[in-house]
Parts: sequence; structure tokens; C-alpha cells
Amino acid sequence: MTYELYYWSGIQGRGEFVRLALEAAAAPYVDVARERGDAAIFALTGAVATPSFAPPFLRDGDTFVGQTALILDYLGPRLGLAPRDPRLRLWVRQIQLTIADCVTEAHDTHHPLGAELYYEDQQDESRRRAELFREHRVPRFLGWFETVLARNPAGGPWLAGRRPSYADLSLFQLVTGLDYAFPNLMRRHLPAYPGVAALAARVRALPNIASYLASDRRLPPNQSDIFRHYPELDERTSPLPRD
Repeated sequence: MTYELYYWSGIQGRGEFVRLALEAAAAPYVDVARERGDAAIFALTGAVATPSFAPPFLRDGDTFVGQTALILDYLGPRLGLAPRDPRLRLWVRQIQLTIADCVTEAHDTHHPLGAELYYEDQQDESRRRAELFREHRVPRFLGWFETVLARNPAGGPWLAGRRPSYADLSLFQLVTGLDYAFPNLMRRHLPAYPGVAALAARVRALPNIASYLASDRRLPPNQSDIFRHYPELDERTSPLPRD
């Protein structure tokens, strides 16, 4: 069965976390909006009894799954990207949800008041939000991921178990997104988290991922995406209290 991924055609966005899992497993899938246009998303959501609130969502035959973390939880066992141990599988799910929290916070640096407003309409608030995110939240998230890697119950080089899971792929995407949006920040902070940096390099080197990243299926980041590079949000402008 060929999976159908529904996500906006012009950006990586949250759909990229699902694409990475499908690509890593060499799973057959159709990126529907890229082939048929974004209107295909609205056509399906208007036709099913259980519509997702927003993309991404996945169609697997008669099964429809929305929300990035839930899609990955559904795909993980089917694609060999989730531990067999139920406790570790639950742990991977928790890691993924934490990654999702960080992604939301990264998005909110350029849209702190809401997605309905242009970035230009909330720049003052964005500077303040970005400062807090850079100096407090990013180190806290990266520190937690570093701790998780060091405490892997299976003792391997991955977040959980001895094989890469969908959470490892997602952490790679998070690091890649932060590198694009906040290059100065990441040059400053990432060396303090060598485990996270090494994991991102390991994921990048996985054969199927390396092939995907070199293909035209991997869209470049842009200023309509979750991770956006505004130079003024990547430099310190005012002193902030430390934790």
C-alpha cells in the first residue's frame, strides 16, 4: 500500500518530519499536494468523516491520521522506526512531543502574537520572544536531548534503543531548522551539546536520508516556513535575567 502524505506544497514545515520517516524507510508514498496542488488537501478534509484540524495528515488505505507526532507514532512500528519494547515506544513518543514543543516555540519567535498577522506587524514582540528563546529555551531543550542521549537505556548512540527511531530523525530536522533560523546561536551553543551534534551527523549520513537530502524532493528552507532566518532575531539586543 502506498501512503499518501498531505501537506502544503511549498515548504518543509511539519510535514517534513513525516517525510523523513518515509524516506528513511524507503516507504512508498505520494506527496499529494506537490503532485496535485494544495487544493487536494481541502478536497480530502471536506470529504472524510474524521477531518484533521490542519495538515499534515496521512492516508493509509481507509485510515486517516493527523498531527505530526501521532502520524509518526502510527508509522514508527510499520516502518521499523520505533522500539519493540512498549516502554521504550512510549518514551520515543514523549521525546517526539517534546520536539514538537520546541518547533512551536521556534515558530513563535517570528509570530508571537499569531499567524494571522505578518511578521512585520509584530517585530518588536518577535525580538523579545526570540531573545528569550535563544538565551533560555534553546539551551534548555538541547540540554535535555543531550541528557536523553547519555541515558539511553539500551546504551546505543540513539535517543532510545539500539537503532534510529523517528524521534532521531525529528531531532535532526529540529537541529537543521535551528541552524537555518539561528546560525549565530547554534555556532555559539551547539558545541556544548556534542551528543546532539553527533546524532544529527549520524542521521544525515544514513544512506536513505543522504540520498533524500541530495534530491529535489528535499525543499530548501524559506521565509514562509516554520524556521525562518531573520538576522535581527539571531543577535542579542538587550540584557535578560538568567535562569
